[in-house]
Amino acid sequence: MILPRHVYYLTDSRYSLDARRHFGRINVVECKKSAFDSVADLVSKRKVHSLGFDERHLVVVSFRRLKKALTRKVRLIGTQGLIENIRAVKRENEVAAIRKALCFHNECYQYLKTIIRPGQAEHQILEKLERFVLRHQQIFSFPPIIASGPNSCLPHARISDRKIKKNDLVLVDMGIEVNGYKSDLTRMFFLGKIPHLVREVCEAVAQAQRLAIAQIKPGVLAKDVDSCARNFLKEKKLGAYFSHSLGHGIGLEVHEKPGLSPRSPSVLEKGMVLTVEPGVYIPGRFGVRIEDMVLVTSQGAKVLSGLI
Repeated sequence: MILPRHVYYLTDSRYSLDARRHFGRINVVECKKSAFDSVADLVSKRKVHSLGFDERHLVVVSFRRLKKALTRKVRLIGTQGLIENIRAVKRENEVAAIRKALCFHNECYQYLKTIIRPGQAEHQILEKLERFVLRHQQIFSFPPIIASGPNSCLPHARISDRKIKKNDLVLVDMGIEVNGYKSDLTRMFFLGKIPHLVREVCEAVAQAQRLAIAQIKPGVLAKDVDSCARNFLKEKKLGAYFSHSLGHGIGLEVHEKPGLSPRSPSVLEKGMVLTVEPGVYIPGRFGVRIEDMVLVTSQGAKVLSGLI
């Protein structure tokens, strides 16, 4: 609960001690009753007349319970994106945490180079990667995607028991979390000879990404960055195979504002951290996605994952 001079974090006895240990100047309130009653008590104590709530996340039954708990007349105002808009621009310490996540992320990809071999099943690669991450006392920011051969044409493919074959390509999309902040990168691995069509698609996807990153700077519309990559792939007769948005903001959540999509209303600002991930997915054959993370600076985009 955010007030002009105070910020409150409401939780129960399971988490209150840990919250007080980590939240600094934020006032931690341990709910002795329901969270709705605790909010009502604060509203009464601080003489709040208007209370905003995120209408995308408060379900109807919770809204009714909150309204019932309020003992004084309070105007409830539905809002969207207030916190997300603030979080879209990262401070230096937040960027530092993302860099740390990317540093270990690099170690993971170097390790994957040693274990992705013909005869290994996708789930076996995942098991080895999980052990590697656990051994280094790190955690994933989301369940990894490991898609080999024709499975790679599924943007969010599920891990399967398919065994990797000679001359296969393998798409790996994964992320690491450090102090709550996430990384998210996709890399392609090739085993043996790269077919001509695959090589052409890889080159087109890489060029689309470079062109899009070159457009990134403060004041640019997010949808224009998406259009840059999308139009290039259309010129290469591959536009029909690019089925998702170009990227997204990333920080405490894997998907944050701003979105890099054809319909995004966002304007890029200095301090935003974005993924740029064009992809081409040819049904039944293969898919190629290259994903990097960039920081919006006053000079343009700085690729944070450039060493990977």
